[in-house]
Amino acid sequence: MKKISLVFGILLTAACSVWAAAPQFDRVFGSHMVLPYGKPVSVSGTADPGKSVVVSFGNNKVKGKTDAQGRWMVSLPAMKPDSTGKVLAVEQGKEKTELEDILVGVVWVASGQSNMAWRMNQTPSGKDEIPSSANPMLRLMHNEPQAGTSGRKYGEHEFSVLTPEGFFKGEWKVASPESVAPCSAVGYYFARDLQKSLGMPVGLIHSSLGGSEMAAWLPSEIIAKRREYASCRGNEWLGSPFISAWVRGRAKLNISDRLEKGETPEHPFKPAFLYESGIEWLAGLPVHGILWYQGESDAEINDSRQNRKLLMDLIQSWRAGWKNPELPFVMIQLPRINDHSPLRIHWPEFREVQSDVAGELKNVEFVNTIDLGSADSNVHPPEKIEVGKRAANVALNRFYGSKGQAFGPELKDWEIKGGHVFLQFKYSEGLVTTDGQTPKCFELAGDDGVFYSVEAVMNCGNGGVMVILSSPDVRKPVSARYCWDSFVEPNLVNGAGLPAVPFRTDGDEEE
Repeated sequence: MKKISLVFGILLTAACSVWAAAPQFDRVFGSHMVLPYGKPVSVSGTADPGKSVVVSFGNNKVKGKTDAQGRWMVSLPAMKPDSTGKVLAVEQGKEKTELEDILVGVVWVASGQSNMAWRMNQTPSGKDEIPSSANPMLRLMHNEPQAGTSGRKYGEHEFSVLTPEGFFKGEWKVASPESVAPCSAVGYYFARDLQKSLGMPVGLIHSSLGGSEMAAWLPSEIIAKRREYASCRGNEWLGSPFISAWVRGRAKLNISDRLEKGETPEHPFKPAFLYESGIEWLAGLPVHGILWYQGESDAEINDSRQNRKLLMDLIQSWRAGWKNPELPFVMIQLPRINDHSPLRIHWPEFREVQSDVAGELKNVEFVNTIDLGSADSNVHPPEKIEVGKRAANVALNRFYGSKGQAFGPELKDWEIKGGHVFLQFKYSEGLVTTDGQTPKCFELAGDDGVFYSVEAVMNCGNGGVMVILSSPDVRKPVSARYCWDSFVEPNLVNGAGLPAVPFRTDGDEEE
């Protein structure tokens, strides 16, 4: 009887000790983080069930209570930017947990596939930037995937980390050579320039995965409840029309051993997996915007309506998750690539999807990079500094009141007169060619739909600078397009040196 009582006592003590541990913050919170300014901030975590907690930050002190599962949440009032590090603490009884050196400022999330994941220490400019990157006003949370998607079969380690809690690992760090080196290069340059321009603390949270398609970044509720995504459930996703051949092939290889056993294994590319593991747990923090660089995998599928739907659903579902229907969303438009293989040939159509969605949804912007990218078939152009700078300028212009020019010339109106096509552009102040030659990369087509390269001239009129197109091969033009190829060498820019945006006047009726 004494032995039984002793065992029971040990078990009871152990059970009590679980709840007697100090209260904890949820994983998005950490020492050296930046709390979003100008908005009430929900702070959450776990502690002993059914008891009061007190959360303090600076002069704010808020009381709350844990539920039956030990979850607690309180709301800090909206705060002004503050570059003085403070302690964020939660207390329950005599137990207390503190996070140190917390600032208040601007917070953005960066996400996407490999070109967003491309690290600072992989870029040519990184060797000069990284040693001087220390900045106490810039804070980074780089979430590292714990399994890759390289061309080999998964082992036990990869399968063991394929959980919402285990796939991405990261913590808040002050910008320093050590923390900047593995960080997203596009994300770092974006955040760096925001911080310099705004003069306040900036925090960047980064969750990306190379090769990932949009379906993997959709919430599970979208996949489970909408009939059009039925093919993305269970193992059926490996045959879904929403999944490109490259993604499907790579995933099948990675998880082939378990598929052969009749199992339904997880995979990073599986629809909803990356949202659940890399985004959902961030949504309690009222961030100021999303920076998105993705599309290389989805662009393999030449279906603009489908890709437009995916992108719209992704943006709107993320906004729903953050409970902010107008959350700023800045996406990098696919650049050029000298590759006309089936993997890349439909990049022009995908660029159009990106610009169309930006034109349709409020507070969604795209960053034109048609003059960047690769002069060869490398899908990972190593230099990212200009991409990040342009993205920062777009965000500063649209969401922070900057007056600097952030957009390249964009088609405003067009008209056909006597065998000529007249084009007018917005954001065209100082319109010029970079090489002093006539504008390149314009094409015209007649009723037969065959496009020909054309002569383009610039002409100044009452409505500003106009580009006029004509061709002896197209006597009666019906439609025009610009930079409509995977690889182009454009020379038309505005006074800020920003390139004109690709377009076509005939839309996507044929798709």
